Amino acid sequence: MKVTVVGAGAVGASCAEYIAIKDFASEVVLLDIKEGYAEGKAMDLMQTASLNGFDTKITGTTGDYSKTAGSDIVVITSGIPRKPGMTREELIGINAGIVKSVSSSLIEHSPNTIIIVVSNPMDTMTYLVHKTTNLPKNKIIGMGGALDSARFKYRLAEALGAPISDVDGMVIGGHSDKGMVPLTRLATRNSVPVSAFIAEDRLEQVAADTKVGGATLTKLLGTSAWYAPGAAVSGLVQAIACDQKKIFPCSTLLEGEYGLNDLCIGVPVVLGKNGIENIVEIDLSDAEKSKMEESAEGVKKTNGLLEF
Repeated sequence: MKVTVVGAGAVGASCAEYIAIKDFASEVVLLDIKEGYAEGKAMDLMQTASLNGFDTKITGTTGDYSKTAGSDIVVITSGIPRKPGMTREELIGINAGIVKSVSSSLIEHSPNTIIIVVSNPMDTMTYLVHKTTNLPKNKIIGMGGALDSARFKYRLAEALGAPISDVDGMVIGGHSDKGMVPLTRLATRNSVPVSAFIAEDRLEQVAADTKVGGATLTKLLGTSAWYAPGAAVSGLVQAIACDQKKIFPCSTLLEGEYGLNDLCIGVPVVLGKNGIENIVEIDLSDAEKSKMEESAEGVKKTNGLLEF
């Protein structure tokens, strides 16, 4: 199992670290355009191997896509990160060109690979990869929902005063501050609806805090977060590499599912060795459907800014 991570910055390096620590991949390749940067990150990570007990080989390369040849899974984290006050959508001009070039170069050397898109605006970048490559739809996956759901569960556990292992919940919709749809109605604590433990207004605050989770961290850190995005990616990669058939909310191309067409947006999917093996359609309430449609309109508006 060979995994390539494009972009050796904080998010990309975290992806590589978590994938290596889980020790299911034989090789992780880090690629970056900054001279020596990926090589240095790879060397630093390899020097933790004996300490963290993994045998995954991590290598780095400066822009040499031939080193990525034969990758089973590739992760695109490259692009400029958010700064305080920026929306994900404001990154589209620069990041679209980067993602288009990167995906083309990756597929040239790994034509049967599965692509996981992390670069923002994530739903639109995932859609761009669909429109500019010949990969089947099941092999192009946007990461956002897995991260948003992890942030949702963090906020739920905080509100409940419960261990996070007790909590389950999901965020669908667009990976944006306005587009996320935290499914508070379906969130549970050990199979019991969380509404049995906390009041409606507190649950609404959990949803609101979840939706600005990335912006909150960007304000605190001065740049985008990296630990949780890296962990979210590693979860998706492991589900595919180990054929786990796990359900994650991911950005995928919809063709009638949820009443939506010709856009990539976060919905629950089953992940296995073929990438997206099934889109799971859940019954949404009228309010949730309305929020999902509103989110889809926002994603389509951003997609309209693309130049193919």
